[in-house]
Amino acid sequence: MATRKQTLHDAGVALEPDQQKVKPPPLYKVLLLNDDYTPMDFVIVVLEKFFRMRREQATVVMLKVHRDGRGVCGVFPRDLAVTKVEQVNEFAKRHQHPLACVMEEN
Repeated sequence: MATRKQTLHDAGVALEPDQQKVKPPPLYKVLLLNDDYTPMDFVIVVLEKFFRMRREQATVVMLKVHRDGRGVCGVFPRDLAVTKVEQVNEFAKRHQHPLACVMEEN
């Protein structure tokens, strides 16, 4: 009995890669919320320190927070957004300011 080595092609198996699409991870907006006690200069420092904004951009975001009650600091993957929120809230607490930082799905 002669045996022949059967190839995948002979067996009718396609060798094309699966075309599965991987969805990108959801992104989250990190926001600062306005309050009546945190100084505007402190908000600018937070935006410069934790979100690497230049003073001009930080001032624009700070004024948006002041006028609209909230402002977007950035959009990040979930883990990074959680870290930013925790860092900002801890920094504000350490400096005895009630500034609140939150995140929401984009």
